[in-house]
Order: sequence, then structure tokens, then C-alpha cells
Amino acid sequence: MSESANIDDPGAAAHTGEISRRFFLRAFAGGVAALSGACDGMAPVDAPTAEALSELTRASGGQLADLIRRKRVSSLEVVEAHLARIAKINPRLNAVVKLRADEARAEARAADKALARGKPLGPLHGVPMTIKDSIDTAGVVTTGGTSGRTNFVPAEDATVVRRLKEAGAILLGKSNTPEMTWSYETNNAVYGRTNNPYGLDLSPGGSSGGAGAIVAAGGSPFDVGSDTGGSIRVPSHFCGIAGLKPTSGRISRTGHIVPAEGLLQSFTVLGPMARSVDDLWLLFSVLAGPDWRDAALIPAPLGDPKHVRLRDLRIAMHTDNGIAAPDAAVRQAVVDAAAALEAGGARVESKKPDALSDVLTIDADIFRADGSAWLKRLLDLAGTTDPGAEVDAALASEPLSSGELTAAVERLDAWRGRMLGFMKDVDAIVCPPCVLETLPHDAWVEHGVYAGFSYSFAYNMTGWPAVVVRAGTSSRGTPVGVQIIGRPFREDVVLALAGHIERELGGYRAPAI
Repeated sequence: MSESANIDDPGAAAHTGEISRRFFLRAFAGGVAALSGACDGMAPVDAPTAEALSELTRASGGQLADLIRRKRVSSLEVVEAHLARIAKINPRLNAVVKLRADEARAEARAADKALARGKPLGPLHGVPMTIKDSIDTAGVVTTGGTSGRTNFVPAEDATVVRRLKEAGAILLGKSNTPEMTWSYETNNAVYGRTNNPYGLDLSPGGSSGGAGAIVAAGGSPFDVGSDTGGSIRVPSHFCGIAGLKPTSGRISRTGHIVPAEGLLQSFTVLGPMARSVDDLWLLFSVLAGPDWRDAALIPAPLGDPKHVRLRDLRIAMHTDNGIAAPDAAVRQAVVDAAAALEAGGARVESKKPDALSDVLTIDADIFRADGSAWLKRLLDLAGTTDPGAEVDAALASEPLSSGELTAAVERLDAWRGRMLGFMKDVDAIVCPPCVLETLPHDAWVEHGVYAGFSYSFAYNMTGWPAVVVRAGTSSRGTPVGVQIIGRPFREDVVLALAGHIERELGGYRAPAI
């Protein structure tokens, strides 16, 4: 694929149902069975067909789990397919920055043996995954993109990683992140820059850009990202996948480089990124819940998206928040998504919260309240003495006085109350994830498009759940997402709406890379 290449494979729409028996008869006959033989110590016969490998890497995590559970395919076959895909595409993407291929193969063999004994590990038994490099993985280098942690090997898994492993998932490797997750573009001095699979001259966004890129390109069925100002949703938008920022207090941050303590803790959440909304629900149900370490977690019950009825929902939609005007393709994606929801029975009205007009000043006051001393403490903890330009610029901010700080927190809480008042009369908001339809490399640094991301960070400030799913196509042919925001702890509503949009507008489409 050339540096300016487009884009979607028109024949690769998202898999939304069970992979067909015809597929196995056609693609797997005499092919991937070789890997099962290798697992049992038998000499391999023929290499897996390219078609078989391609199909496995386009399946969803839920589909792969079902196929493995029914012994239609082995975990080792699935892991080998994804390792082969990573080997093919990652040199051009730089999305996976630490690979554990041999360990993943060994764990896949163990998963296959456990299944043969009738002892499946959980709902993700034998399914591979990648994990953002800001999230601790026991025994695997976790840098957070900062030089002081170049050789840092955590002693234990983050809570989210432990839960996924307990559900049976197998870690393939770590996905790239900007330093300390502090950018809307994924680049750092440790591993360098990540490219977007829909155009190598484009960024996948940040800070979960490595996750977005490798999931979109078929190197991993799913990843776990973090989101302090849009870091799950922005890459999901630019990479054409589905990403969930859950309600603050839903999923543990234990083991994340930006910790679960302090004035800004409620802004940062962890959440799943995948190619289908169904996978988001599957992963969310595994990840959610208290771990008795993250003090902000709330044991709220989970609603099931299957029980949400569109005709009962009131939707507010807007294409412009009054701060920064989106590109035409981004506006159109919102219009099309709203029309799909209305056709499905939801009541849709064009309106937006008046309080959005204050987002920039309130957000800036809170983040600069202590002159970024909190960020300096994290760098000191990591042992970083030479932070990159974006992090270094943040450290130059002037702190507020104690009186100014308490006033800023009071303004934030009052603003949250005003936003909550808007939700009294609506169940969800449909709007852009950001203003840009594509993000060229270095545009974030060179042109200062911070205000354009207010569509996402406004809902870190409220703490409400939000999901991004593909709903359109840019003028260049790259994916464009739409954002759905819900009331606190109503992930079931935003996932149900996102699922409807995905079904009606086509959802994920594989890149041509």
C-alpha cells in the first residue's frame, strides 16, 4: 500500500453473524489443520492457506471464542493467524511494539489441551489480544512511551489484564501509545510513530493509537485502551473500529501509568476497543466491577443492550458544539447515524447542552490547577528526565492559587450539574467524536487542534459512558466515526444504539493494507 493509499477493502464488511460452514469447507480444508498437528507433536503437512489466515483475522473476538469452544478451530491456529498478520503489516504500522510470540503459542497449546479435557477457562478461552503499553503486563516490558520506563517490567498484571486472562484471553503483545498517554497522536521517543492502516501518511489518533491501528488492521481481535480526553474514541473514529469509554467508576485503573488517585482521577477510564459492538459488550462484561484497590469503583449493575428498545429512547443530536466546526464528512456521519436511529423507532431532536460553551475554560483550569505537578510526579516515578516536547510543554503551565483551585473545582461540579440537567429529558446524545475526518501526521502538534477534540473530552469531564462506531467515510475514503453518549451507568443504551448504527450503516470495513 502506498503512503497515500486508500483505504477500505470493499469486500470486507464486518462479520456480524456466525462464520459460515461454507467458509470452513472452502478455506480450511487441508490447510490450518496442519497447525493442530504441530500442537500435538505431529509433523505439519501443508501451511495454512492465505484465505484461512485472512478470515480468522477478520473474525470478531466473540466469533473466535465460539469457534474455539466448538472445536471448529484451535486456539493455536487463531494465535498463529494473528502472529502472521502482525508480521505482515506491523513493519508498516509500528502498532505492536512488544511481541511475545513464543509465550502466546505455548499458552494457546495449553488452552487447547484444557479444552480437550473439558476445562474451558472462560468466555474468551484461547482468544488472542493486545494491550496498550500504558497498562501493566506481568513479565512484559511496559513503557508508557516514556524513556524512564524503557526496561520496566511489571511484577503483576493490571486488573484489566488479569480479568481478561482469567476469562481465557492470550496476550500477543503491547500496542503503542504516546508518552504518558499525553497526545492525540501516537508517537514517542521509545518506539517511534504509529501509522494508520487506512493511509500510512495519517495518524491513527491517540492516545490508544497503536490499539486502534492493530485492531483495524486485523492483527488483534481486541485491545484495551485508556481515555482521559478521547483516547479510546478518537482512534476508534480514525481507524473505523468500535470503542467504549465506560462510566467513570466502572472499570479498574489499577496498573495504569496514569493512576486512579488525585484531582483528575475521574477523567481517566479504561475500556475495550474492537471491530464490533458485540465484542465491546462481551469485553465490558468481563472488565467491569470493583477490584478492592481502585477506590473510585462503584458496584453498579450492568444492563444488557439486548433489552434496550429503540422506540423508548429520546435522542439529542448535534453536528456542531459551537466551539469548533467539524469537517463535512464528520457532520454527515452524525446526520446519517441519527436518521438510522430515527428509522429504527427512536425519537430524535436536534439540540445540544448549553453548558458545552464552557468546556474549554473549565477543562484548562482543572488540568493546569497545580502547574502540572501531578504530571511531573509521574515522570519522576518513571525515572524520566528527558520528556518529549508535548509533555515538556505541559510542564510549563502556571499553577493556580489555592483559592483559584477550589473555585475551579466548584465550577467543574456546577458545570457537571448543568450537563446532567440536560440529560433529564434525553436518553442519549449523538454527535461527532472530533472535528477532523483525517489526522495527518504532526497536524496535532503543528496546527494546535485542541478545541476540535472538545467533542470527546467534554464527556471525560462529565464521566458519562460514550461509544464510537463507524458511520461514514471521509472524502479520501477513510473511516469516519460517530459518538453516542449516555446517562451515567447506561452503557447498555449507548451500546444498543451503536449496534443499531453498525448494522444499518455497515460498521467496520477492513483496510486494504
